Amino acid sequence: MDQNYLNILEDSLKQKSSILDSLIELSKSQTEVISRDDFELEGFDYYIEKKGELIEKLESLDNGFEELYARVAEELSVGREKYADIIKRMQQLIREITEKSNTVQVQEERNKELIAGFFSKKKEVVRDGRVNTKAAMNYYKVQSNSSFVDSQFMDSKK
Repeated sequence: MDQNYLNILEDSLKQKSSILDSLIELSKSQTEVISRDDFELEGFDYYIEKKGELIEKLESLDNGFEELYARVAEELSVGREKYADIIKRMQQLIREITEKSNTVQVQEERNKELIAGFFSKKKEVVRDGRVNTKAAMNYYKVQSNSSFVDSQFMDSKK
């Protein structure tokens, strides 16, 4: 087996780790945007777009890694001692990637809860606005009809 294949696999893992670092930073920034009192949907959308681009890169790296690993897997298992150093480095990278992936998942879940809370509050504000508008309209109708007084008969007998 060519050592270049193993170097490519290792480089792929390093790139994936770097992309996950970027995703973690973007998720933190997105959390800050969501948590602000002056939340802007444009800022939120920006981070979604950037994270989408990084996720596409991750998927591409994963696919390439899997294809290359499938080619060399049998030879790696047979010559385990020969490639022990690079295998250990790749295992360490895979552990780091797994930890970072878990961090991203936790952050995404937190952001999902924050944005759900934000939209819930906005929905409540809109609902309250409708209720207030309806009450104002009903009041207006009652008041506009109250200025008209029907003729009344008075009985002066006691």
